[in-house]
Amino acid sequence: MSIEVRIPTILRTYTGGEKAVNGAGASLSALIDDLEANHPGLKDRLVEDKNGKDDLRRFVNIYVNDEDVRFIGGLEASLSDGDQVVVLPAVAGGC
Repeated sequence: MSIEVRIPTILRTYTGGEKAVNGAGASLSALIDDLEANHPGLKDRLVEDKNGKDDLRRFVNIYVNDEDVRFIGGLEASLSDGDQVVVLPAVAGGC
């Protein structure tokens, strides 16, 4: 199973500067664990522990094939071979 994961500029230090990396997993949680095995430190930027349970960080948006994972199961969102996952940090600010 191969899933393309698009990495934002701010997290590319964990992927050796790569804009996209490949990973594997039947769920988003499994994919993130696979990414962590190959790119240490990345998981801590995407996931936080909330009362003993992993959850996506508040200011990180993740999309599977253009669908926000928060609406399709969060970390338990199902993945298939050939899916594309996009990680986007939330942007805020302005005058």
